[in-house]
Amino acid sequence: MIPRQFPVFSKEYEYFMEQNRLFPAKMRILSGSVLKLIAVITMLIDHIASHLVPKRYVLFSVFGFDVTLYRLMRDIGRIAFPLFVFLLIEGFLHTRSRRRYGVSLLICAVISEVPWDLVHSGEWIHNGQNVFFTLVFGYIGLCAIDSLKKHPFLACCVLITIGVGTLFAKADYGIFGYAFILLMYGLRQQELLRPFTALLLNNHWFCMAAFVPMFMYNGKRGFIKGPVLKYAFYLFYPVHLFILFLIKYDYIRI
Repeated sequence: MIPRQFPVFSKEYEYFMEQNRLFPAKMRILSGSVLKLIAVITMLIDHIASHLVPKRYVLFSVFGFDVTLYRLMRDIGRIAFPLFVFLLIEGFLHTRSRRRYGVSLLICAVISEVPWDLVHSGEWIHNGQNVFFTLVFGYIGLCAIDSLKKHPFLACCVLITIGVGTLFAKADYGIFGYAFILLMYGLRQQELLRPFTALLLNNHWFCMAAFVPMFMYNGKRGFIKGPVLKYAFYLFYPVHLFILFLIKYDYIRI
């Protein structure tokens, strides 16, 4: 149990976190930029499988069970969302402007909605919203927790209201994705318990694999610095969805 909450960046907080890390310092070799690359690559693998790969293409059989390329790629893709949530929480804790960070997430969610709709239905409107809206709802929840920590009842009411909004918006991963973000934040000082939050997600055993690179995180930003690379990371999501749409509906032949 944690005796008290330490202020972020304080020496007490850093010492506490160091003593409660599962991996020793020599194994924590991954920067935030590497985690972003892993998240983006596994997301791309997942989306390629979802929209382009035939579901019945069998790679091999194990004990009479057929392993399809589609299923393998989708399972690898389960790593992406927990990593994006981890990076969201890191951004929330360390950003210089939470308002600007939240606005950036919202803009990306709005921009991504058109290619998201197109790749899923081939039309301008689809029954559901992209995962960035889930991250936006979760981010608003984190802001509510932090700003209303002295008013727990009001905080609970606000969090429930946001959760209801997630349901009505039909954002990707839905209410369970929203709850996952809140639990990941609440257990940020409990590395041993954090992987169990994946039970909220589909294919949770594969989602748990995402916690290995999380535990190897060294707390450094890495090579993705400056506005160009920063916004390129955001823009990859809508751009790759639009390219998949063009390929899926034969506007581009591969």
